[in-house]
Amino acid sequence: MKNVFRPPLYRSALVIVALFFSFQHNALNAAVNREPSLPHPEHQHKADAKLEVLKAKFGRSPNVIILLVDDMGWGDPGVYGGGEAIGAPTPNIDRLAHEGLRLTSAYAQPTCSPTRAAINTGRLPVRTGVTRPPLYGEKGGLDGEITAAQILQKKGYRTAMVGKWHLGEAEVQQPQNYGYDEYFGILGSSSFYSEWQDERINPEMVLDEERTDFFRSAPFNKNLVSAGGDKKLKNVKPLTMANIASLDQDFASYSEKFIRRSAESRQPFYLMHAFAKVHFDNYPAAAFKGKSPAMYPYKDAVVEVDDIVGRLTKVLEETGQAENTLIFFTSDNGPQDDTWPDSGHTPFRGSKGSTWEGGVRVPAIAWWPGAIQAGRVSDGLFDLLDLFNTTLALAGAKNNMPTDRYLDGIDQTSFLLADEGQSNRETVYFWMQDQYMALRWREYKVHKNILVTGDNQYSAMGTLQNSTVQKAAYIGLVYNLYIDPQEKQSLSLRKGWLLPFVQRERSRHFKTFEQYPMKKTKMSQW
Repeated sequence: MKNVFRPPLYRSALVIVALFFSFQHNALNAAVNREPSLPHPEHQHKADAKLEVLKAKFGRSPNVIILLVDDMGWGDPGVYGGGEAIGAPTPNIDRLAHEGLRLTSAYAQPTCSPTRAAINTGRLPVRTGVTRPPLYGEKGGLDGEITAAQILQKKGYRTAMVGKWHLGEAEVQQPQNYGYDEYFGILGSSSFYSEWQDERINPEMVLDEERTDFFRSAPFNKNLVSAGGDKKLKNVKPLTMANIASLDQDFASYSEKFIRRSAESRQPFYLMHAFAKVHFDNYPAAAFKGKSPAMYPYKDAVVEVDDIVGRLTKVLEETGQAENTLIFFTSDNGPQDDTWPDSGHTPFRGSKGSTWEGGVRVPAIAWWPGAIQAGRVSDGLFDLLDLFNTTLALAGAKNNMPTDRYLDGIDQTSFLLADEGQSNRETVYFWMQDQYMALRWREYKVHKNILVTGDNQYSAMGTLQNSTVQKAAYIGLVYNLYIDPQEKQSLSLRKGWLLPFVQRERSRHFKTFEQYPMKKTKMSQW
């Protein structure tokens, strides 16, 4: 037999791969269509005990509020190193962290709509088909998916979607048709309504009558909208520049009223409050213009968001519902560096649109007085997908989750509620549109594909433009995020021992697509 030269790295890799089947996986599958989770029975017992006490006290299941900021960076809130240090104090967000659980390794998808689909369904974007944000008037949408709101509706919850939807504009794709009793917000992203009206940004558009007329008559909704029991979408007011600036104030007022009405009804409620800010273009409401120490629009917008967090928290306390309500504060992806300085801050490499840490690691705080121990900080892995499973578990709806599709989320109830709780997740998977990019296993991140920006792959700026996806050589780029959180120096040559663990996780993940294939959704209607 002819001798074939095998380089040392190749031979070492073969030996390590041969060890693959000798490793036992600690995680367990709750069902064949569920992501494996790490068992912590003692923590689950303590979490269940807390929930039993609360149900006996309040006579109903707990409320859940998800506060979802648009494009806020991991480093924007004060408790994550931002706040006063970068010209935008966040005392109300910081308060939630000091009185609750601050997660330091929580992950979103690279862009906004995929994250919103993931939170609603507990499924990766490649399974829902929402792999990128729909553009002006594109149908997009969840296309037959099952949302947490739909399941909670059947369990007697009042459900409301307030703020940015961005999961399809077609009537069938609107939130009132996906389990939300009430909807009050905008169907697209705030920039859809501002960039063709602001002369400073696009003078060649705004000053051209033909182009302006095109956008005025273009087939996408340009209003603040609402929907209720009859499920008919109604226009509330046009999105003029002045009205765009006050959008988050309108959202806050609606959510305040919803929380008060829910207290009177004595029904449990589920509220998705999705800010329009701090997505570009930022136009602070009049009361917040120039109010941040930085006096930049983005920083003023951060201060406005923080104020609204305080307002909603106060209403919960005033109505006596705080002790029976989980607030989960987070962002849908990293900061949008393409529009700097109208952009947030992250200490990590990359930004929105990438699967580098700066694009997907987001601030995440869980607050629940008396249920979540104050002052906790954890680096346990949390994927925003997990909100689906966790919310349904809190509502007593575990058995109502769909069985005909794969659920990528994990129930993190014990992680959040047990005083010494640990994450039930061992691995997070990262996809960019329909391309598998990387995974994080414990403290290690392994990239199979990477996003390269311009001529400098280490650039953090502009990852939604001037960028390409490239395949990493050999076993991929390997980073220990505890010693290299900025992903500067790959350790693949010296971390061969990691390969069987990574291969085990990746192989198991890809095997799920054999029975539960990817879904493609045709978005464009232009």
